[in-house]
Amino acid sequence: MATAADRKLPNILITGTPGTGKTTTSELLAIATGLNNINVGTIVKEKECHEGVDKEFDAFILDEDKLVDEMEEMMSAGGNIVDFHSCDFFPERWFDLIVVLRTYNEILYPRLESRGYKQHKIEENVEAEIMQVVLEEARESYKPEIVIELMSNTVEEMESNVNRIEEWVENYKANHQ
Repeated sequence: MATAADRKLPNILITGTPGTGKTTTSELLAIATGLNNINVGTIVKEKECHEGVDKEFDAFILDEDKLVDEMEEMMSAGGNIVDFHSCDFFPERWFDLIVVLRTYNEILYPRLESRGYKQHKIEENVEAEIMQVVLEEARESYKPEIVIELMSNTVEEMESNVNRIEEWVENYKANHQ
């Protein structure tokens, strides 16, 4: 199994509260860099890495061990952009960069509303953003030098984030030839 030092291509985690732009950023970054885009929610659904559905929040109850086992081989190969709203259960060895997207609540709230989220789910996610839950989780779970926080309120910020991460990927590739 390849170690992080052996990987020619990096693994990047794009994380943040639901509605911060993870999926769009990940998709744009995959196009810009040629890295593989992994939407963890799709794997959870397709590979049944869950223990059923939480009806109150209309979300899968994640089986973290099964998910990690399912992803291990592709992650050890490198060259992945992982898109998920949580991060503390992923092995530290998997990632070379952790990007935590943040969004102001006056923007986040309508985004979640437009998705048809129930009121209590919107409130829980907005509160999580206020309390910086995902950012703190990332800071506690990974080396501080690989965790970056980026604002994702506008299309311009999203494009700037993609450009910034793309530049980081190019530097990584140059340093791991």
